Amino acid sequence: MSSREGAHAPASGATGRLPRDGGAQPPSRGGEAPARRRASGAGSARTRARVAELAFLAPAVVYLVLFFGYPVVKNVLMGFQEYTTKTFFTGEAPWVGLDNYTAVIGSSLFSRALLNTVLFTGGSILGQFVIGLAIAVFFRRSFPLNNVLRALLLLPWLVPLIASAAVWRWILDTDYGALNRLLTALPFVEANPAWLTSTSLALIAVIGVNIWLGIPFNATILYGGLQEIPEELYEAGALDGATGWRAFRHITWPLLRPVVTVVLVLGVVYTLKVLDIILGLTNGGPANATQTIATYSYFTSFKEFDFGQGAALGNVLVLLSLLFAVIYLRLNRKAVDE
Repeated sequence: MSSREGAHAPASGATGRLPRDGGAQPPSRGGEAPARRRASGAGSARTRARVAELAFLAPAVVYLVLFFGYPVVKNVLMGFQEYTTKTFFTGEAPWVGLDNYTAVIGSSLFSRALLNTVLFTGGSILGQFVIGLAIAVFFRRSFPLNNVLRALLLLPWLVPLIASAAVWRWILDTDYGALNRLLTALPFVEANPAWLTSTSLALIAVIGVNIWLGIPFNATILYGGLQEIPEELYEAGALDGATGWRAFRHITWPLLRPVVTVVLVLGVVYTLKVLDIILGLTNGGPANATQTIATYSYFTSFKEFDFGQGAALGNVLVLLSLLFAVIYLRLNRKAVDE
């Protein structure tokens, strides 16, 4: 071999042979284990996070099941049983099917209680919403003592209902009530109205008191909704002449619609089940003039001790609430889509 050929010959021991295809060496499998460990660690971290989420949710779920789910299911079942005081001793509650519903709906008092429930709920919601919305719009403006007056507005909502009923019972008393003393000072009032003992005035008086109690809730929620409306929209509307009532109709009301939906649905549900304020003022009288389905259910369960029929009346209230919610939400969705 010549020296020139030896110079071009590859070294056999130092560098080794290159693969025939000219490709790179296959990667070492030593990196696969750390990758698997990282993937396993990420999976275990997600599992721990999921377990922590479930641990935080568990107390709320248990609370809802025990204090809301179980009573609702139990009340539904009682509506189909002959459930009386005897059941507490014997544990026997025979199934009677729809007999409880037939008995309460067919009673002479049910139609009167249903009408009173509709009038009481409709009058209360109308008064609470209109006055609450007017107050919310009023407080949207900035003026001295705005925050103080808004805080005082919450007082009727914070006072226990039974205490409010006692105070209003004194205010509406026929002979010594503050309202009648004020009215008799007027020249055109000749006699003291019997607010709580007249069959024609008792329901009106109870509705008025319930409106007073519900105004803070409506005003607070609606005021929060008004705060979310950008001020720039009113400024732009003013340039196009949309001020006053036109601004309310074309700017405030459309943007406030979601909050209005919440207020009305919750208001109807709360009002349908009002019990303590009626018991504190009139106890359902006089002559069942203020008897509602809620008070009818209470008297049937805890005065006559017929818990099956009382549960049936309670289930009727639940159905009325669900019916209103479904119809109103459907109509509201249709109006929004249009």
